[in-house]
Amino acid sequence: MATTTSTEVSRAGTATRAPRRPRAGRIERNRQRWGWFFLAPFAAVFLVLLVAPLAYAFWMSLRTDTLAAGESFTGLANYQRAFTDPLFLGGLGRVGLFVAVMVPIQLGVALVAALVLDTLATRLSRFSRLMIFVPYAVPGMIGALMWGFLYSPRFGPATDIFGLFGATPPGFLAPGTVFYSLVNIVTWQWAGYYMIIIYAALRGIDPAVYEAARIDGASGFQIATRIKVPMISAALVMVVIFALIGTLQFFTEPSILRNVAAGAIPVHYTPNMYAHGLAFSYQQFNYASTISFALGVIVFAFSYLFLFLTRKRSGLNS
Repeated sequence: MATTTSTEVSRAGTATRAPRRPRAGRIERNRQRWGWFFLAPFAAVFLVLLVAPLAYAFWMSLRTDTLAAGESFTGLANYQRAFTDPLFLGGLGRVGLFVAVMVPIQLGVALVAALVLDTLATRLSRFSRLMIFVPYAVPGMIGALMWGFLYSPRFGPATDIFGLFGATPPGFLAPGTVFYSLVNIVTWQWAGYYMIIIYAALRGIDPAVYEAARIDGASGFQIATRIKVPMISAALVMVVIFALIGTLQFFTEPSILRNVAAGAIPVHYTPNMYAHGLAFSYQQFNYASTISFALGVIVFAFSYLFLFLTRKRSGLNS
């Protein structure tokens, strides 16, 4: 009899708790509604200021505007023209050379600086991190103007410094050397930012790993090259991706130096400069949109290819 009574009580308790489930479902639905409510302002700004302009620019890239026939839909004809345009292909080759030279230099400088600062535990380390990072805080346009002054053969300090030794300063902005001058500017400005990313990854490693390596007889160089660098491979991949995307979109520095480089930097020096000139100097908005989207496709393809090739080593594979 007692067993029967307890069973009935248990069933009755279950029956009384059952109606609470719809309430939990309502709470979850309310949370979702509030989530969408708080997300709506950002979504509206994102759609209006990014998605809509991109969609309109893509639509423009599929059309051609001529004086005789006006604007008409031409499909992928502009893209076919872009990938056979010698000016666009020349700009791509130029930024490809920048990638091959500038990205390894930036990565090397940032990695060495981060490894050195990671071994220091004094106030000098904090001051050094700040000094290396400061160039990144300088706006790109201001930095390019500053270096343009330093490079200038007319009013820059290089003429006076070399004059003290009776020598002639090199032509930093000459056609044959402006490439290396641009590499120096971008490395100076971005190496500190990449150093901070790598340094943060190094600080996340358990110090016990280093102690175990020292007990096994590893030197400081071996710890840096065989332990630290492999353990921050994901951060290194991220740095390379950032540098790759930024270099392929090269625009600010050559645009600023073009005014003082005496013809060494043409208007089509990089694809972004070419698209800017087409749009705002020659009013070819349709073809400029095509150049921009073609560059975007190339940037995405290179970034995806690099991530695909490094997914196992960096631990980014799913």
